[in-house]
Amino acid sequence: MDRVDTRNPNNVATTPRRAGGEGGTASFQMVVLLVPVVFGLMGFAVDLGRLYSARNDLKIAANSMAQAAAAELAGTAVSIENAATAGNYAISTANGRGNLYDFGGNQIGQSNGNLNSEAPALTFFDTIASALGTEGATGGEAGATTAKHVKVTVRGEAPLVFWRFLSLAQEGRLNLVAQAVAGVSAPVCQACGIEPIALQAISQDDPADFGFTAGSRYTLGYLCNGGPTPAPIANTVQRVPYVLLNRYNESATVLSDEYTQLYRFGAMGLAANTDTTFSCVRYNAEETIWVNAAPLACNQSRVNNQISTFLCGLAARFDNTTVPAICNAVPETDTILGASNIDSDITDTEDYTAYTGNRRRVITVAIVDTASSSTMVVLGFRQFLLEPAAGDVTLNASDSNGRFAALYLGSVMPVRAGRFDGCSLTTGPGKVVLHQ
Repeated sequence: MDRVDTRNPNNVATTPRRAGGEGGTASFQMVVLLVPVVFGLMGFAVDLGRLYSARNDLKIAANSMAQAAAAELAGTAVSIENAATAGNYAISTANGRGNLYDFGGNQIGQSNGNLNSEAPALTFFDTIASALGTEGATGGEAGATTAKHVKVTVRGEAPLVFWRFLSLAQEGRLNLVAQAVAGVSAPVCQACGIEPIALQAISQDDPADFGFTAGSRYTLGYLCNGGPTPAPIANTVQRVPYVLLNRYNESATVLSDEYTQLYRFGAMGLAANTDTTFSCVRYNAEETIWVNAAPLACNQSRVNNQISTFLCGLAARFDNTTVPAICNAVPETDTILGASNIDSDITDTEDYTAYTGNRRRVITVAIVDTASSSTMVVLGFRQFLLEPAAGDVTLNASDSNGRFAALYLGSVMPVRAGRFDGCSLTTGPGKVVLHQ
């Protein structure tokens, strides 16, 4: 009886299997073929990632430079020079904080022996359309007194690790370019960080300048009741009444004293606050006078201590080493003086374009329908240059009528912060914005 092979019951002929098999050979060959592909993809990812990182660093530097430069465009003969200095400060490593690129290993505008980057180019324009190169744009590169926008071009070389084996990148580096455009926005509807002054419009029928004449000096005098009206300061065209707007923050934990706050506002403008009712003024809003700064009778020839304290703060923009005697009793003046700088040009100025200072003397104020101890309506914002008192190097904080001289500028420089949405103003100061 034949035995049946239970492992092959049908007695099908079989061929002995060779050790290893063809499948293993094919897999090995596939691995060999894929190795350069995998390494090529890894190299592509490494180099591409590094290029993107380096270009992003250059773009951040260009953005920083453009915004810093645009903040210096103040309509003077030295504006472009100051703007270029401020822009280049954003990439300077002298302070240990300059923008670098390629993982912080290379300084922009410098060479490390293998990689080079060009000194950034800054060009200035009078309109945003010309700065962006918009087709059909009017205008072009602007001079110092008319520049409102800046374009920054930053170039640098980025290293290659794997792509240098390709014929197109055998030098081991690739040129990168980043650009940024920043400038002054449309007029702000809400201005923040400005001086809490409400100045009465000379003419409400003049929406451009409210009756003021650019380049003319005015006496800004505190509102008083009855007569006789205090005389204007010599060499000014007329006296214009102003009042202090109510921005006293009673809940403040730092610099909480009323007089200290007024001194600080005069020296540095409204302080930043999460509550914009303390830090900002809005167009078309109703405003009220500082509670304890009500106008007195004109024939009294004096003002409340609150007004004198505010003027002491303004005087600190000319001299931050001395507190006028009338404000010696104000708490924490040393703290404020230590945090504020004086203007680098404190000379009497007739032509604003010749002013060479750091803009500490430029104040931005609300223009209202009428300076009043009751409700006022904000018509817009305009700027003035504080002038020293005759024969002095600072203004007179002790003036019995709260007067000081100021040169009307219009809207020459951006405000520190604000919002330009929510209204349709066509004239007035803007803020610095990044366009590209």
